[in-house]
Amino acid sequence: MEPYYYMQLDKQQQAAYRDMKAGLQALAPSFLVTRLENRVLGDIFFQLRLDCPEIFYAVGFQYRFYPDSTKVELVPEYLFEKAKIREHQKAMEARIAKLIRPAQALTAWEKELYIHDFICQGVRYDKLKKPYSHEIIGPLGQGVGFCEGIAKTVKILCDALGIWCMIAISEANPEKNIKYRHAWNIIRAEGKYCHLDATFDNSLGTGDNIRYDYFNLSDSAFFRDHEPVLYKAPPCSEGNLFYYLVKKQSFTKTEDVEKRALQAIKKKKNLTFHWRGGYLTREKLTELL
Repeated sequence: MEPYYYMQLDKQQQAAYRDMKAGLQALAPSFLVTRLENRVLGDIFFQLRLDCPEIFYAVGFQYRFYPDSTKVELVPEYLFEKAKIREHQKAMEARIAKLIRPAQALTAWEKELYIHDFICQGVRYDKLKKPYSHEIIGPLGQGVGFCEGIAKTVKILCDALGIWCMIAISEANPEKNIKYRHAWNIIRAEGKYCHLDATFDNSLGTGDNIRYDYFNLSDSAFFRDHEPVLYKAPPCSEGNLFYYLVKKQSFTKTEDVEKRALQAIKKKKNLTFHWRGGYLTREKLTELL
């Protein structure tokens, strides 16, 4: 699929990106890349791994440079020895192939839903103090992951199923007690961009009760409780692909809530509300019903 972050770079940065990708895919102990400032190289390394979640085995680097040289020698930090990396690569490829097989004939929206539900049912959110929790090997191999590992897993499954997807990152905000960066996905659905935060839905749901509060949100809805993106991302102006709207389970008028509640009572069915309008107090609930 289209490497989103690569397309945002200038020509010199793209050359460094390509050098890094080739060296990492070859599992080289060191390789030459276009000489740029350390901060720029760090950003490119990070963005490359957002574009390519299959490079799950490289988590950092050091570099050496020589005066008057247009190249620097980059020395990557690998999670495993080369033989172990190859073993994990085969396991990840087999796992992905098995996972996407039942979804091949689905529509694009159904494929996205399938991936979302796999994360919510098959992955446990966990702030593991191990590097693989930030990579696809955590969710796909261990069934656990941090937001970055979950977002990378969503992307690699979307890539395998032909869905345009990128990983968005927000910065920490100590003033709001947000201690870590957060990662989620932006999906292109029906030609429109939407936010998909499987990590948040994973944390909200319990057991078989899957939540879709963050399935295809617009910017205006999504950034009510998310920090701004760290790197430029496509604007998400489409709100009509939100899960609960598509399923006709989203209400903006109190009379609609009352109508649906009465229908549920008449049919003797349970009616579950997922509230996104601030604190749902007893007074507010009384007002709604």
